[in-house]
Amino acid sequence: MSPAHDKVAAAMEAPALSSRARSRMRVRAVARRHYLVMLRSPHRLFDVTVWPLVDVLLFGSIGAFVGRSDDVGAAAFGYLLAGIVLWHVIYQAQISVSTGFMEETWSRNLLNLMVTPIKEWEYVAGVALFGLVKLVLGVGLVAITALAAFSFDVTDFGMGLVPMAAILLVCGWIISMFVVGAVLVSGVFYPVEALPGLVQPLAMVLPTTHAFNAMRTLIDGGGIDWASVGIGAAGTLVLALASMFYLSRMLALFRKRGYISRYS
Repeated sequence: MSPAHDKVAAAMEAPALSSRARSRMRVRAVARRHYLVMLRSPHRLFDVTVWPLVDVLLFGSIGAFVGRSDDVGAAAFGYLLAGIVLWHVIYQAQISVSTGFMEETWSRNLLNLMVTPIKEWEYVAGVALFGLVKLVLGVGLVAITALAAFSFDVTDFGMGLVPMAAILLVCGWIISMFVVGAVLVSGVFYPVEALPGLVQPLAMVLPTTHAFNAMRTLIDGGGIDWASVGIGAAGTLVLALASMFYLSRMLALFRKRGYISRYS
């Protein structure tokens, strides 16, 4: 009996994996696929290294200049740098999911994925899992640069930043391609009151707005604004359910109508 036959026989005799175990394997496979793509294309690391450095140095320098004037300027400096650090939680989370799907399109791999047993949520979870690695690298680099260049240590605020960062992480996965619009109306570097009156109601709908409001309250020494955190968490949950429902319906329609054979 040949060695190859022995391997096939051993595989057939091995206990079948549970549905949950198969899902975990598929999620890890998607994450590993994007990890290997990044290794073979080093320029993709720019999103994790170069652009975060540019942001923190550019806006940090502006904040340092403004902060020299008075107490209001010093508060603006804290808002600016803390906003940059937390905004990169959203940025790194959303870009990993949105560009992850585009990678499948550019490499013409979407057809291969859609004919496998992989479920929609498993693919999204796999891309998000790899995105968490990029998130740690990107946000960590921003935080270290802010500490080294401007003596701004985000850990000084303690565990208060954790619930806000968690909200922003999930929102990053939800927002994906709409992040540019969110930047304009989320009050990242300034209170919502500074926005035009017509835009303010839209800003208050976004969970990110409440997370950044809570961040400014914490920096001002007011402690954790649990009201803003609660509103942000509730809004995040609603958006997460709506986005997953929409994505699942569109992928199911994609398969049902046979678009899978014509997608390129």
